[in-house]
Amino acid sequence: MEEVIIIGGGISGLATAYFLRKRGWSPLLLEAGAAPGGNLQSRQEDGYLRDMGPNSLLLKGRIVPEWLRELQLEGDIVEANPLAGRRYVLNRHRQPVALGPGVLFGGGLLSIHGRLRLFGEPFRPPHRTPDGEESIADFVRRRLGEEALTWLVDPFVSGVFAGNPARLSVQATLPRLAALERDGGSLLRGALRARKRKLPGTPKTRLVSFREGLQVLPLRVADTLGDTLRCDTPVEQLAYSGGMWQVGSRNQTWQSKRLVLALPAGAAARLLAPTDAALALELDAIPYPAVGSLSIGFQRPQVEHPLNGFGMLIPRVMGLETLGVLFSSTLFPGRAPAGKVLLTAFIGGSQNVLAGRDDDDLLATVLREIRPLLGISGDPVFSRCRVWPKAIPQYEIGHLDRMKRIDTLSAGHPGLYFRANWQGGVALGDCIEQAWEFSQATNWQR
Repeated sequence: MEEVIIIGGGISGLATAYFLRKRGWSPLLLEAGAAPGGNLQSRQEDGYLRDMGPNSLLLKGRIVPEWLRELQLEGDIVEANPLAGRRYVLNRHRQPVALGPGVLFGGGLLSIHGRLRLFGEPFRPPHRTPDGEESIADFVRRRLGEEALTWLVDPFVSGVFAGNPARLSVQATLPRLAALERDGGSLLRGALRARKRKLPGTPKTRLVSFREGLQVLPLRVADTLGDTLRCDTPVEQLAYSGGMWQVGSRNQTWQSKRLVLALPAGAAARLLAPTDAALALELDAIPYPAVGSLSIGFQRPQVEHPLNGFGMLIPRVMGLETLGVLFSSTLFPGRAPAGKVLLTAFIGGSQNVLAGRDDDDLLATVLREIRPLLGISGDPVFSRCRVWPKAIPQYEIGHLDRMKRIDTLSAGHPGLYFRANWQGGVALGDCIEQAWEFSQATNWQR
């Protein structure tokens, strides 16, 4: 009998196994793929280093930085270029405009009316019905106005979450934003209060990667886990009997009183369907749009834009399919050979279905759209495409109520737990922090 069985070797499962081991437990981690890490995949090809899923890790607070120190990864960290603080967004004239205070005074992004609407935010009364969920679009319209939604927030939401602000819940997707209004009566006053509450000596937030890409992180965790981790072990059967969870993979079977599903919601639903159809239905209802990540290399003279920033977001109102472009070789060192640049473009999401489209079609679409925006001439000297059929879970309106129903239903199954990015935040740092908190909250008896 195993003390704990964890199914799913993405960052949530890996971190959960690591922190449980640190507390003295002996988990068994089962991963279907040949390597751990889920969508944390990096490749070195033709002198280019590309991350096919997430491209950076935000270090804030103490849990994630301390974990990297424990993993002895500090020497592998590469800091983001200071230019990463500059983010571009496409304006109505199809010109990339750097976001910042200047947006309030010019740049062709917001009209005079739109700027005045932003300036008036601190004087706008707070929402008087705090219960329930509100869409990001409704929240932003109410606080900042229609133009701020169209030109600032919508491109951010579609570029970062691959989502639709009219469908995503602000309380579930951007809880810190909703908390600013709740705590301060306005976003500005809430931000000022949060800044005052910040403790002296709080570590500065850092955007980082690793010299050989983000896949270094799951591979290092896997090394520390040793025999705890079993790759190439797809779980095909799951049942509960006699106070034990029975887990089957091919001709192997394990059992444990404690089962942690660190899986995408749909995968967890398929395993749980024979045991609890209602719970499986709730899990399977969490949407995951497809997203394509395209790594595109050029000779430096082929691109007129200075690429002096993090990247460029594209508002959906422009009618383009490309969600945004990261200036990858600017963001971190060693991403492209000397004299060349690497761009990472994203396409798809919940507002742009990718079904039935091949890699060549996606590359042609992205190139057609970004060439005039960045002043690109000629064909790329390097290109690769990776499509994630189910990329990012969407915390749509009703998500928080769904989480409550999932908690209620799963409470009827002793020893069943979940750790995945469909709850508690989709970012890498959120997944790691949630795994740590889970390990600290467990009060299991041996």
